[in-house]
Amino acid sequence: MSMQGRFEVSSHRVAKFIAIAIAIFILLILGFASTYIVEPGHRGVLVTMGKVSPGFRQEGFGFKSPFITTVVPVSIRQQTREMKAECYSSDLQQISMGLNVLYRIPESSVVKIYQEYSGEPFESLIYPRVSEAIKEVTALQSAEMIVKKREEIKTKALAAAKLKVGSLLTLEDIVLANMALTKELEQAIEAKMVQEQEAAKAKFIQQKTEIEANTAVIRAKGEAEAIRIRGQALKETPNLIELQIVEKWDGHSPLVVGGGKGANILLPLKDTAVTP
Repeated sequence: MSMQGRFEVSSHRVAKFIAIAIAIFILLILGFASTYIVEPGHRGVLVTMGKVSPGFRQEGFGFKSPFITTVVPVSIRQQTREMKAECYSSDLQQISMGLNVLYRIPESSVVKIYQEYSGEPFESLIYPRVSEAIKEVTALQSAEMIVKKREEIKTKALAAAKLKVGSLLTLEDIVLANMALTKELEQAIEAKMVQEQEAAKAKFIQQKTEIEANTAVIRAKGEAEAIRIRGQALKETPNLIELQIVEKWDGHSPLVVGGGKGANILLPLKDTAVTP
């Protein structure tokens, strides 16, 4: 075979190899383009040439039309977002609140959330409604009550926000991370709390004094009544003293020592033994 013939055969083999490689490459691209994977905790929304399919895809591996269909993941896990709300109390005091909003997207709302809120509904759906609910609740309470009843304020705001959001999303909870008051308001609330503590302390001392005085009166009345009962008993029974002496006698007769002027000494007979 001439050199020219060998060259033509070699060129033909190279062209064939390149064609096979290109075909394999195209097949690989088609294979990747026609499959999708939805990660755990997500649901897939199918978009075909700009049109959204009414149903979503479960997590896992699947097939789709290559090049013209895209699978967009939407998270159904619980998410937490921070937000701030500027509120006014019923006594027109300004209060700044830092909130943590916990929410999730139900499976039934995945497609609609993607269509209407691009898959991220916080800024356009959750934030304004939670802010409105917080303002409505705080407007009914004084600044002092808002500070004292944080948990009650949170519970009412969560209930109001759930009604505003509806069933499209699930609001799990609202956490009041912090609450900032004006300096003057903080000082006024602190001064009032100190006054209330002092008043409670004074009331406790007063109640304690009254209880001690009542106890003393009751004790005195009891002692007086006991004395009266003894006097009445002696008056009605003159021999009661002699009976008490006999009950307390130890069986030994006393001995009187001494005579004449001066004091006499009583000695028990058992201490004066007679020497035979």
